[in-house]
Amino acid sequence: MTFVILIGGIDLSVGSVVALSAVVAATILVSKSIPTSAAIPLSILASLGIGIIIGFLNGAITERWKIHSFVITLGMMNIARGAALEYTHATTIYQLPKVFVKFGSIQILGFIPAIFIVALILIIVGHFILTRTVFGRFIYTIGNNEEAVRLSGHNTAIYKVSAFAICGLMAGIAGVIYIARMSVANAGIGVGYELNAIAAVIIGGTSFSGGKGSMTGTFLGACLIGILNNGLILRGVSPFIRQMIVGLVLIIAVIVDRYRRNISNAMQDKMVKNQVYKE
Repeated sequence: MTFVILIGGIDLSVGSVVALSAVVAATILVSKSIPTSAAIPLSILASLGIGIIIGFLNGAITERWKIHSFVITLGMMNIARGAALEYTHATTIYQLPKVFVKFGSIQILGFIPAIFIVALILIIVGHFILTRTVFGRFIYTIGNNEEAVRLSGHNTAIYKVSAFAICGLMAGIAGVIYIARMSVANAGIGVGYELNAIAAVIIGGTSFSGGKGSMTGTFLGACLIGILNNGLILRGVSPFIRQMIVGLVLIIAVIVDRYRRNISNAMQDKMVKNQVYKE
């Protein structure tokens, strides 16, 4: 989601993509016609493939017809959720292979979940791409001034579609991690995940207008939401109130980002005026 918001887009379909990729992967895992040794890598590839394809379609349709990604991904959210419901006939898939489920409960050094290590690796890779590659620099530049990138001779559509494909890929990975952790899969999982992802990115300091942010900030934003949720659970707060509080925090973060952006623009304008005055 960080990549998509950095280019000034949004992806509302990730929760539904998690559900669709999870149920497809789970179906392959419980298939009696496929050996477990082959079912595990096949299910992972299927989940990642679904994520990449849906992400690619989100970006390609958005760029081809120049429609805001909010509308396209809102439609894709319903398509993916409906596909998951139709695929499973609204039933729950369980009895996943023990060797697969075991990964979801592994703890390194006795207290660090293996799935957290996976998340940390992905964050590090994302940080490297954004800060140490040409692709990452163009992601930032497109969010700040897409026209400048286009005039420099680069096809901005390639970078924007790639950002959506990366977002879809991460949703596919999340689907695999979910069923490994929970040992079940159904079309109802992932509801509201898109809001949590957006909240983590915005709270982490990424500008909703694009062009400014980092993977490190997103990681800290996700940690903050996790700590907030856990604290509210320990206080006995109902899940509905918790959802309201997360939504309120997201609104506050967007307002703060707007003020911060206005202050930054004002300072830049002042510097330009001073420079002109000196000349």
